[in-house]
Amino acid sequence: MKILTPLLFVLTILPCAARSVDAPPVEQLGIVSFSVSCAPQVLQPFNRGVALLHDFWYEEAQDQFEQVAKTDPDCAMAHWGIAMSVFHQIWDRPDEHVIARAQKEMKTALSLHAKTERERAYIKALADFFHRGKQGYQPRIEAYAIAMGNINQRYPDDADAAAFHALSMMASVAPGDTSLTKERKALAILNPWFAKFPDHPGVVHYIIHACDTPALAQDGLAAALHYGEIAATAAHAVHMPGHIFSRLGMWQADIDSNLASVAASHAAEARHMSGAMDQFHSDDFLMYAYLQSAQDAPAKALLGETATLLTHFEAMPGMGDDYMNGMFPYYRNKYPVFFHLEMRDWKSAAALEAAKGAPPETQTLIYWARAVAFGHLRSVEQARAALAQYHCLMEQVKKGRHAYYADSTGAQIELHEMLGWIAFAEGKVSDALQHMRAAADLQDKVGQGEVDIPAREMLGDMLLESGQAAEALTEYDRALTLSPNRFNGLFNAGMAAESSGDKIRAGGYYAALLKSTDNGSKSARPEIQHANSFISAL
Repeated sequence: MKILTPLLFVLTILPCAARSVDAPPVEQLGIVSFSVSCAPQVLQPFNRGVALLHDFWYEEAQDQFEQVAKTDPDCAMAHWGIAMSVFHQIWDRPDEHVIARAQKEMKTALSLHAKTERERAYIKALADFFHRGKQGYQPRIEAYAIAMGNINQRYPDDADAAAFHALSMMASVAPGDTSLTKERKALAILNPWFAKFPDHPGVVHYIIHACDTPALAQDGLAAALHYGEIAATAAHAVHMPGHIFSRLGMWQADIDSNLASVAASHAAEARHMSGAMDQFHSDDFLMYAYLQSAQDAPAKALLGETATLLTHFEAMPGMGDDYMNGMFPYYRNKYPVFFHLEMRDWKSAAALEAAKGAPPETQTLIYWARAVAFGHLRSVEQARAALAQYHCLMEQVKKGRHAYYADSTGAQIELHEMLGWIAFAEGKVSDALQHMRAAADLQDKVGQGEVDIPAREMLGDMLLESGQAAEALTEYDRALTLSPNRFNGLFNAGMAAESSGDKIRAGGYYAALLKSTDNGSKSARPEIQHANSFISAL
């Protein structure tokens, strides 16, 4: 589905001075050379479709492959491309509608009898995945990853086989797998290709995804610095470097990347291409980076602008369930949750209500935030009520298409954080620390979300608030190693050092905070004032 949003509306609700980034005059999607035995006139359009797949510009990829199929009705791989366009690996599992559509396309692809063994291997791997039989998702995606690995091994000169193999390997990571084994294997596949084919969009893109965790983020920096250059037309591609920049605490680079992504979204809409929905993910990263670098006015403005933009899209005809029941309520919940928690405005966070019509997996975010806020406020009954509602929602999640989330590492971390803050509100500090340490230890293995609050930073907060400053400083140090340059992490580490009597270390943290925030020139937060006063007195 294309959403032809009036570009004028988008530009009038966004600060033009802050978001004016020129889009490239010529389409740039990266360089792909995917050999197919279809008619000569569709070879270049087919390569464009594969590049769009690698850039996760799925709606445009689907349109491109459908056009290829019309131009060359005998092109079996065009139907493979259509099915790949609805197969959103890494972030989603195909629902019944997607499976039915993909099965139809793969049935056509099989019936056309592709001319080469390589093409038949690509088609069979995907057809087998979508032919469910009695197998569940996890064994099917693991079998698909093995099949793609076989293709990669059999055709060692096929860059796309290597890229799609790495992608399938990451897609096959089980919900509770914290080992990063498959991510490291994917990186080992991709790195040699990046050295010899640095402009291939799949190779560069999937390196960033493989490294999207604190343990590997530095290894993804070269790809992050390059991806926006080679695929400057694709909004998601321009945004992706922000995943690494955020991991490394490179806030201005993160902001620049996501402003450019928003501009690419606008430019795509002006050409009557899909692209508007990419803006919400970019704005999520923008708000986080603004908050960490104490650019409070842009962060607050963005909170209002995104609410207005969501209202606009919700009122448009033709919005499918994926947007109305998924993306829109998710971002309506997420933006205010993290704005208030990062600003440590516990009362506002505690007062949040779930967006109307939000599915249960989205509503859980609100009750997690309320439990955290009520824990800080020492409001025991309200914190317990938030947990009870969270449990009720999780029971609903287990009955829906996202049932796997209830058993995921992320859900386990959330639950320990909530139990920790409830125990803290009850005055049971030992229990609170035990739960929060469990959350932090688990999160350390996989990394916090790029726009999330580290559990280990919360552990430091609990220790600091309970008078254990030296112990708090140890946890803040570790949190900052995994999540560098976080505003609250730096400030509270300074407070912990100050409370421990270590003025030199406290001054170091406060100096790092001021450096990360341009000396607090865009913020009136009391933390900035305290840091400046402390350093002036040294």
